[in-house]
Amino acid sequence: MSEKTPAGISRQQAWELLNEKVESVNLIRHSLASEAIMRALAERLGKDVDQWGIAGLLHDLDFEQTRDDPCRHGLMTALVLANRGVAPEVIHAVKSHNQETGIRRETALDFGLASAETITGLIVATALVQPDRRLSQVKVKSVLKKMKQKDFARNVDRQTILECNNLGLSLEEFVEISLKAMQAISDQLGL
Repeated sequence: MSEKTPAGISRQQAWELLNEKVESVNLIRHSLASEAIMRALAERLGKDVDQWGIAGLLHDLDFEQTRDDPCRHGLMTALVLANRGVAPEVIHAVKSHNQETGIRRETALDFGLASAETITGLIVATALVQPDRRLSQVKVKSVLKKMKQKDFARNVDRQTILECNNLGLSLEEFVEISLKAMQAISDQLGL
């Protein structure tokens, strides 16, 4: 049973669930990066840090199973989370983070998750072109410059990143929050 938290599940339970459902080291790292950004965003916006963090940590539980059927991505995770008593707000954010589900983003949590999990790819790609391939060398201005280069990390949806504006954040502030959050856990990310 879930502990009583705003997310409906504890961080420890979420971590165990992630490791039960996800095999890919890179996907686990992406989930950790998303969690870190979501926690930082929640702190900046005065939202529940644990709830936002858990949304980031668990949003891609079904990615390995739905990779070839993107319309289902997030929906399978939602069923798993509902069965575990996870809060409806977290479940909606998970379902809406993938535009292919057709579920509209409505809340700050929805927009936060979509923009946070998307920017992880741009930040990682920016780190990987640094001479030492480390997050510690990445600067906000470098990420902003790469954001404008459509041929760089072309699978990263820039429009989704720009949904940070729905949180009342400028792109520059959002990049700064995201980069610092990922740099703080760079050892866990292998970068």
